[in-house]
Amino acid sequence: MTYDPEANEAMQKSDTTSASASEAGGNEGAQKPKASKKSGNKPNNVRKIRIERMMSKAELARRANLSVLTIDRVEKGFGCRMDTKRKILEALGLRLADRVRVFGEEE
Repeated sequence: MTYDPEANEAMQKSDTTSASASEAGGNEGAQKPKASKKSGNKPNNVRKIRIERMMSKAELARRANLSVLTIDRVEKGFGCRMDTKRKILEALGLRLADRVRVFGEEE
């Protein structure tokens, strides 16, 4: 295969033309729509109580034997299993009777 400087130059011009077209919005519909927030989230007091006790998410996760991701999801109001709630309550040093104060009323 031989090197053709004219072909290489033409290829570079087409690359810069397509790049500038996409920068100028020539690529309609390529952007993903923003994800809407899930409506099933219920606010709870886990984050507030964790911070009052000067505990990091990692520390709470370690004490509850859960992942940091699970703690993060629970604090954001996503649902979780009853066992997960029990572990979080115990890790925060709370009684099971404090469940309603921390997680709110169950449906």
